[in-house]
Amino acid sequence: MRVRTRGYWLYLIPSLLLFLGVIVIPFLMNVGASFTRWSGVGTPRWIGFDNYTRLLQDERFWQSFQHNVALIVAMAIVPTAIGLVLAAALFDYIGRRFGARTASALRAMYYLPQVLPVAVAGVVWGWMLHPSYGAVNQIFGLELDWLGDPDLALATVMAVMIWFQLGYPVVIFMAGLQRVDPAYYEAAEIDGASWWRKFWHITIPQIRPEIFVVLLTCTIAALKVFGPIFVLTRGGPGNATMVPSYFSYLNFFQKSNVGYGSAIATVLALIIIVVTFLFLRVQEREQ
Repeated sequence: MRVRTRGYWLYLIPSLLLFLGVIVIPFLMNVGASFTRWSGVGTPRWIGFDNYTRLLQDERFWQSFQHNVALIVAMAIVPTAIGLVLAAALFDYIGRRFGARTASALRAMYYLPQVLPVAVAGVVWGWMLHPSYGAVNQIFGLELDWLGDPDLALATVMAVMIWFQLGYPVVIFMAGLQRVDPAYYEAAEIDGASWWRKFWHITIPQIRPEIFVVLLTCTIAALKVFGPIFVLTRGGPGNATMVPSYFSYLNFFQKSNVGYGSAIATVLALIIIVVTFLFLRVQEREQ
């Protein structure tokens, strides 16, 4: 049996080499650079944990993580909650009354923002939210600077990210609902259960693995979000929408402080690893 299964490892070698070359080696190089003072040119100078000591005292760094928590709400928690209701409604109500094609068309519409390039979606939203000629102000008769006002910028970015992220949980949850035994719903209908009671006591427990997957992947996406911030606000106005990934980018490429930017990226990577580990442990306990 060992001889038969030994050959399967040969097919994993290309993926393992790609994983080493694209993820493991660059990460280790980044960790090494975080212990140096380096402008990106010349020889790095070893400074030990000075970058990490500076990081712990940097208010902009901690502020950026507070913004990350807000984006976790906008990219993971809210889309998961809304996606659950939409997926159940499309699968159980729209699909039965108007047919599977209608439900599939609506599902595709919700998923469309995920297909759009982040840069394209960001530029379009930038036009729509422009304080002078933006469609949002024109439609509602407002004169708000949605992305330029420090009091509105983060909430505006959160709203855009909810729109951008919503289609992903809808698709995952509708796929999960297809494996649920219809007998559960039929028995609940015979007992006179309402749609909400079926949703709460049947739908959610049956697709709990999919809920964990969506929460985990969306939380990781929120922690490392960069593209929408880069296109919409560049971390501004001021530091109102600064996040760790963009803060690291600023130090890498604009301030030529590669060591400090590497320290930020290393801490962010470690936080993502810890969050992933905690999610998996909770999922194991639930199973």
